[in-house]
Amino acid sequence: MNNKIGKAGIKPAFLTGIFLAVSCWLSAQQLPVSPYGLPFINSVSFYRESLINHPEKQMVSLSDIPGIILDLRYASHNNFMLRNLYPENTITTYLRKPVYRALKRVARDLAGQGLVLVIFDAYRPYGVTEELWRTVPDERYAANPAKGSGHNRGIAVDLTMADAKTQQRVPMPTGFDNFSDTANQDFMGLDTKQLANRELLKKEMKKYGFIPLSTEWWHFSWPNPENFEVLDLDFEELSRLQTK
Repeated sequence: MNNKIGKAGIKPAFLTGIFLAVSCWLSAQQLPVSPYGLPFINSVSFYRESLINHPEKQMVSLSDIPGIILDLRYASHNNFMLRNLYPENTITTYLRKPVYRALKRVARDLAGQGLVLVIFDAYRPYGVTEELWRTVPDERYAANPAKGSGHNRGIAVDLTMADAKTQQRVPMPTGFDNFSDTANQDFMGLDTKQLANRELLKKEMKKYGFIPLSTEWWHFSWPNPENFEVLDLDFEELSRLQTK
């Protein structure tokens, strides 16, 4: 279709723009709302619609980052809930495109130091956050589903580092999902290697725009969470979308 002005004096492309804007507005009104009062995207059609004017919101698989190790704790029993919260066959996870690109830069810098990133968690479906909250209704340990989390929005990542040759994890203050004060970013009662590794990870993540969480050395998030919708898409749906 060309952009010549028709009989009514309105360009078809202009009309298309109006239609898309109205379509996006209508969908925003139609989003489901959780029992906690939070709207969220729970279908591929809503997700695709959210990308029409904001393609940077696309979710991208972290398995595309060279050398990365995916140790997805919630796809196993190796987590504080001691059970699977994601399907056992979950082999990758996702972040929004700008967050993915920033993490890829971190991975590149660390590769130059003989290190690779190890990912414990990134995208987390909103339904899992609801499930966690029913079990642990405490904001010190779980995200409040009335607010949603950076994980639900595809803009938060839990991670550590490993030696690139041996794949052995470097010494860190605690293990993943440790809820003691020792996991705090400012806890200083650690040995020299633990302090140095924690600071290296924090420095590299902050360098590319990530914000550390004060109570969890492994958790980093992207700024302006209000710019990203809460998602409740399963991993299989996101995997299919990667090939389209």
